[in-house]
Amino acid sequence: MTVTNTAVARQKVLPGFGITMGYSVLYLSLVVLLPLSALLFNSTGLNWGKFWDVATDPRVLASYRVSLGTAAAAALVDALLGLLLAWVLVRYEFPGKRVFDALIDLPFALPTAVAGVSLTALYASNGWIGSLLEPLGLKVAYTPLGITLALMFIGIPFVVRTVQPVLEDMERDMEEAAATLGAGRWRTFRKILLPELLPPLLTGFALAFARGIGEYGSIVFISGNMPMRTEIAPLLIMSKLEQYDYAGATAVALLLLLISFLMLLVINTLQRWVRKSAN
Repeated sequence: MTVTNTAVARQKVLPGFGITMGYSVLYLSLVVLLPLSALLFNSTGLNWGKFWDVATDPRVLASYRVSLGTAAAAALVDALLGLLLAWVLVRYEFPGKRVFDALIDLPFALPTAVAGVSLTALYASNGWIGSLLEPLGLKVAYTPLGITLALMFIGIPFVVRTVQPVLEDMERDMEEAAATLGAGRWRTFRKILLPELLPPLLTGFALAFARGIGEYGSIVFISGNMPMRTEIAPLLIMSKLEQYDYAGATAVALLLLLISFLMLLVINTLQRWVRKSAN
């Protein structure tokens, strides 16, 4: 009787598993798989020769370098700053902490075009910050540096909100024990905290990087859209669509999708390896 009750209880842990699984697959198909399938099949006039010509075009390659390079740099800086911000929010108490915590989510709620206009107004040569940096020979707006700053702004919440719950759940007993045994702060962080924080840091990096690759609204103003210098891949796709070059736009989108998928696959594989090594 006990065995039977245990088996029934195990079966009822996830009630209606077949229905919920069906809805999950349907949602995934409609939101993710169907749009990607449309991109693959709706390639009017796109053949292998056309795809290769577009993929090897110097302007297209330059846009990929700008998009991937700035997204990776912004995600890396966000990983470091996001860890510091999450640490401050979890480990310290100070006046205005709730307001500070709420401001982290501001890039989520703020329209990306508003962020782009605001950053351009700040870092342009006549802006509040740009006017101070210009005499020093440091130009931010209409350069890859400006694009990186814009991507840092929109990507920082992904890292903070990924690392913050892990820090909140971590017990401080191990840190106190390490300090009692004479371990320094750096050794305690490297041996005790970092193995626990590395998986969420990689997750936050991957999310910020993925968001940065496809970002458009916050970059289109501050980049200046100069071909071979500050033109990003999403903007190039929009330019080809405005020129009714649907095959070229599809080729750029497919190649960007492939590169993004491969890089995220590498990051996720590294994340799983780190978790297995930590266990």
